[in-house]
Amino acid sequence: MLLTIATTYQPATDLGFLLHKHPDKCQSFPLNIGQAHVFYPESGADKCTAALLLSIDPVELVRGKSDRHQSLGHYVSDRPYVASSLMSVAISKVFRTALAGRCDNKPELVQQALPLTAKLPVLPCRDGESFLRQLFEPLGYRVEAETLPLDSTFPKWSNSIYLSVTLHQTIRLCDLLSHLYVLIPVLDDDKHYWVGDEEIAKLLRHGQGWLDLHPYKEQITKRYLKRQGKLTRKALAQLTIEDSQDNEIQNREEAAIEKPLSLNQQRMEQVAAVLETRRVESVIDLGCGEGKLIKRLLQNKSIHTITGVDVAHRELEIAQKRLKLDRLPCHQQDRVKLIQGSLIYRDRRFSGYDAATAIEVIEHLDLNRLGTLARVLFEFAQPKLVIVTTPNSEYNVRFTSLPSDKLRHRDHRFEWTRQEFQNWANNVAEKFSYRVEFQGIGEEDTKVGTPTQMAVFRKG
Repeated sequence: MLLTIATTYQPATDLGFLLHKHPDKCQSFPLNIGQAHVFYPESGADKCTAALLLSIDPVELVRGKSDRHQSLGHYVSDRPYVASSLMSVAISKVFRTALAGRCDNKPELVQQALPLTAKLPVLPCRDGESFLRQLFEPLGYRVEAETLPLDSTFPKWSNSIYLSVTLHQTIRLCDLLSHLYVLIPVLDDDKHYWVGDEEIAKLLRHGQGWLDLHPYKEQITKRYLKRQGKLTRKALAQLTIEDSQDNEIQNREEAAIEKPLSLNQQRMEQVAAVLETRRVESVIDLGCGEGKLIKRLLQNKSIHTITGVDVAHRELEIAQKRLKLDRLPCHQQDRVKLIQGSLIYRDRRFSGYDAATAIEVIEHLDLNRLGTLARVLFEFAQPKLVIVTTPNSEYNVRFTSLPSDKLRHRDHRFEWTRQEFQNWANNVAEKFSYRVEFQGIGEEDTKVGTPTQMAVFRKG
C-alpha cells in the first residue's frame, strides 16, 4: 500500500521539514496492523518526493476477533495492497505533526500553499471515477485516474473497482493530508475498525474549514461513519449548528458596526443599479445570506431568473421566510430559486447566468482559497457580468466602535486596502479575459475612501 507526495517548490527538500522526516533517511514505524515505512525516492532542490509504504499483516487484521465462522476471506483480502482506512491510520500516526499543521523549523511554510502531487497507485473506488472527481475536484484538485483491469492477461474479465490516482493542487500540506485522511476511506466505503462517537470528533477535526462547505458533505459523512444513521445525523447536526450559530452572531456584530451608515442598504441599491444598467435577465447571488439582494432584485421586472446560493442551510431557511416565496404569485415564485452550495467548489448549477454577484463574501475565505474562487466564478461559470464587493480596510479607522486591531466581522479572514483589492481584481480580469471597473459604496472620505469597495467585471 503506497502513497507518494511530491513537490516542485524550491528548495523542494523543505518537504522533509514539513513532514518531520529527513530526506536522507529511511524510517520505519510499528503499527498494530503492520509496519509503516517513510523514504524519499527522489530528493533534490528542484523536486522532492516522499513515500509512505504500508506493509500490512493480514493475520493481525483478524487476530482477536470472536467470530467462530471466519472464512478464508478474512485472511485473503485486498487490504495489504490497496489504500483504505488503514492508510488513513498510517497518515495520522506517521505524519501526525504535519497533519496538525505544525513545523517548528519552518513555521512560515505551514500556512503556505505549495505545488503538491499525491499519487495512490491502487485506490478502491466502488462508485467509479466520477465519484472520485465529485470528492476531489470541488476542493480544487486536478484529478488523473486510470481504471485498473482485474487481470491484464484476461481482458474479458473487464475492469476492477480499483483506480490509479494522481492528484495535483497548490495547497497547504496539512490540508492535503486532511483531505486524504477523510476521503480515502470514503472512496473505499469501508473501515477496518469499529466506528463510534469518537469518529465524529475525528471527522469534524480533520474536516474543519472544508467539509461543511463541500457539496457532497452528506455522502462523505455517511460513508466515513460506516453508514451508521445515528452517527451520521449527529455529525451533520453539529456541522449545521456550529455554522448557523456563528453566522447569526457574526452578522449581528457586523450590523452593529455599520448601522450608522446603513451600509448594507446602500450596497443592495448600488449593486441593483449596476444590474439594471446592464439590463441582465438572469442573476445568481453567491453567498446570498438572508436574501436581502434577492428581495431588492424582485423589484426589477426585467430579471426573470434569480438564484440565491448559500452554504448555510439555516441562512436559506431565513431567506425563504424573508422573501415569503410561498405567498408570491406563481409567476413570481418561478423567478426565484434558493440552493445550497459554495463559491469555492465547482458547481454546474452556477453556469448559464448573465450576471453573478458576491456581496461581502470573499473576505470570509482564506486567502489561499481565492484562486479556487476565481476559477469557479470566472473560468467555469463565466457569467457576462460579475460584481464583487468587500470592505475597505482603510476606512476602519472611521468606525468609532471598532477597535484598531480588529476586523469588522470576526469571521473575516482578511480585509483589503483599495490597492490590494484592485491588484487582485486586475490580476483576475487579466487571467480570465474580463475587464474590470471599480466603484466605492458609502460615504467617501478624502483620505481613506469609502467603507465598501466594489469591482464590476465584464466579459471580453
